[in-house]
Order: sequence, then C-alpha cells, then structure tokens
Amino acid sequence: MNTPMRKRGLLAATLGLALSLTAGSALAQTALADIQKNKLVRIAVPTDFPPYGFVGVDMAPQGLDVDMARLIADKLGAKLELVPVSSPNRIPYLQSKKVDMVISTLGKNPEREKVINFSAAYSPFFQGIYAPRSLKVSSVADLAGKSVAVTRGAIEDQELTRVAPAGTDIKRFEDNNATVSAYVSHQTQVIATGVSVAEVMMQRNPALGTEYKELLKESPNHIGLAKGEDTLLAKVNEIIAQAKAAGELDKLSQKWLKRPAGNLPL
Repeated sequence: MNTPMRKRGLLAATLGLALSLTAGSALAQTALADIQKNKLVRIAVPTDFPPYGFVGVDMAPQGLDVDMARLIADKLGAKLELVPVSSPNRIPYLQSKKVDMVISTLGKNPEREKVINFSAAYSPFFQGIYAPRSLKVSSVADLAGKSVAVTRGAIEDQELTRVAPAGTDIKRFEDNNATVSAYVSHQTQVIATGVSVAEVMMQRNPALGTEYKELLKESPNHIGLAKGEDTLLAKVNEIIAQAKAAGELDKLSQKWLKRPAGNLPL
C-alpha cells in the first residue's frame, strides 16, 4: 500500500472511531431524555433517617429529602416514584439503574466520586460522636478501649474508621435503626451518627443522658447521579441553583432542621 492510501485508511479509521465514541457518548446521555419522555423520575430516598426521610403515621414517606425529591420532580415536570433505600444500597441502586438519582443524605467524598457524580449541595448535615454525659470523651483519642455503634457504609463509618485510635471497638450495623437500637440497649458505650439521627434518639431516650461529644465531619448533602449522565447533572444543578436563589432550600431546611440551609458548597 502506498503512503497516500495508508494515510487515507488511517484517517477513515480515526474518523470511524471518533464517530463511534461520539455515538456512544450520545447514547449514554439518556436519563434526562427518558425522564422527559416518560414524564416519570425515580428517586431513591431514606425511610429510616428522620427528619430527612421517614414513614409518617399515615405510612407515607416524608422528610427533607422527600420534599427535595418532590421539588426536583416538579421542576422536571415529571411524576415522582419514591424508592426507599438504606445507606449500603443507595449507590448500588443508582449504578444498576433502579433509580435515576439518589436524594438520601448523601455526603461527597473522593471514593464515592470515583463511581458516581454529585450535584451541588442542597442541605446541611454533619456527623458526630455521642455518648452519655457521664462518659469522658473529649476527643477521638478517648475512644480507645470503648465500643462504638455505627451504620455500615455510611460516611460516619468511613470517618470513624479513619480517625479512631487503636483499641477502639467499632461495631457496625446494617441500618440506622439497628445502630441506634444497639446504643440504646447498651450494647455499645458510644454512637457515631448524623446529627438528625442523634437528635431524634436523644428526644426519645432522655434517660440515657446522651450528649454531643466530638465532630467527625461536616458533610452537606448532595444528590447522587450516575456517571456519564452529564445532561441530567447539569439540569439538577440548575434546579438547585434556582431553588437556592428563591429561598426554597432555606425553607426546606427551616421546616425540617429548624435552621436555614445557609451558604452551601457546590
């Protein structure tokens, strides 16, 4: 084959590959189009994490994350299908396309960013260490020799694992209800959890004398979306920005957390 023919062959192959990649990329960007076409959006929400998501007396899901899901669906002009999830299965549900997005107290960290995309933050959240007033825990160093309940796979599990000193007895449970139950029934001396879970637990069990001891991590909530769905991500960020500017995020936060959302990060 002479040089011009070889060059034409290479050019054709390169163009073919580029077109193939472009087509593949276009095909991958289907979530927003599917939502708009079907007028349906499937959003994962918690049902064991008040006040972000829980089942009310009427057995219907409610909470800040549920209201946020309704806001997103309304702005998309789509019917909302709520899909209950727990901390361990939130990301797998997204990756397996059982849901279009996750609004379930999802904190952003480098490990999670490897497998899913995150929207701008929509509500405040933080994780802390809680224990009875009578138990000395003035820093994470004081956890040595103590048992700590934590929900497996949650961001507080990751942070506790990272900072806990040698000799800390970390006991992991499959959901927040089991974690709280273990602490309340004195299976552990300490609990590491989100502020919302701790507040509800302390209100329901005043005799335990539980108090906040130490901050684990500031972790505002973000909406999780599948990798490759950049058009849906851009649309969700647009909705969040508009809701923030209109004061809607502050209203949701005030309703459920008794504080405004404030200056949330992107």
